[in-house]
Amino acid sequence: MDSPEVTFTLAYLVFAVCFVFTPTEFHSAGLTVQNLLSGWLGSEDAAFVPYHLRRTSATLLCHSLLPLGYYVGMCFAASEKQLYSLGQAPEAWRLFLLLAVTLPTIASTLIYYWSCDQWARHPLARTLALYALPQSGWRAVASSVNTEFRRIDKFATGAPGARVIVTDTWVMKVTTYRVHAARQQDVHLTVTGSRQHALSADSSLPVQLLTIHVASASPGVRAFDIRLNSTEYGELCEKLRAPIRSAANVVIHQSLGDLFLETFASLVEVNPTYSVPSSQELEACIGCMQTRASVKLVKTCQEAAEGECQRCYCRPMWCLTCMGKWFASRQDPQRPDTWLASRVPCPTCRARFCILDVCAVR
Repeated sequence: MDSPEVTFTLAYLVFAVCFVFTPTEFHSAGLTVQNLLSGWLGSEDAAFVPYHLRRTSATLLCHSLLPLGYYVGMCFAASEKQLYSLGQAPEAWRLFLLLAVTLPTIASTLIYYWSCDQWARHPLARTLALYALPQSGWRAVASSVNTEFRRIDKFATGAPGARVIVTDTWVMKVTTYRVHAARQQDVHLTVTGSRQHALSADSSLPVQLLTIHVASASPGVRAFDIRLNSTEYGELCEKLRAPIRSAANVVIHQSLGDLFLETFASLVEVNPTYSVPSSQELEACIGCMQTRASVKLVKTCQEAAEGECQRCYCRPMWCLTCMGKWFASRQDPQRPDTWLASRVPCPTCRARFCILDVCAVR
């Protein structure tokens, strides 16, 4: 496992994956196609459409060169294989070299085809051409897109490989190899799904990611999906002219409090349960008076005499939702990353407890 061949292979594999699916560290170090070729690509703010015509082409070519770069590196890492000499290289490596040369050749041919007639054959240009007036061309539409993108009131969110941009007229999704675009007045938007995560990648907070299907009524325009944080849903709706329909099974949590209640309930589900004595009857929750009490505070996080949490002697008097709202109301709104690990007093007897001490009643 310590041979130069294996070491180089593992190192190059990590590099290639990070170069294609660029993490934050690579962006910070400037190891991206956009940064390495910034002089040729130009400015996205100055000319959005020309920038992405060149960016998508350059990205496709650079990524297609990765297998060839691996072969060249192996010529030095495994010099005993004599890979630099085609006549003496093993047959498997000759086939790999053929593949490594074929990929950039195909990519270069495709890029040349796109660039003909001043990029009129590029997928983005062809999409914009569908919205052009008979007496004008796709460049007039591109100029309108460039102008709207420069405005500061546009909605923009998402990772570099899946950005969502909404201007006064356009809904766009910018991916690694393609830019999807649809005119607002022609689109039908539907929330088709949501995914709940207890922790987000950027902070120790719960997050709900929504998937919105964007379908255009214009023939020839491909439908596409956009993903965004549910807390940005309200801002998106303000920028859109068309209403967003929602699937019946999708519940959108637009505030941090909503997300916390969802996470609070999921954590309580895995806690030990509390069995109510047969002689005790559950009463209505004293918080909402709408449902029966469904939780009891029982110290389970540590032994009885250890830690900051205390024993609570109150009978079950609160439902799960009201207890979650009480827990959230006692938190510092400026420090949401501390909510899940904090301790609050019992709303009745003031004994301190944490989420691990909230037990569902059975």
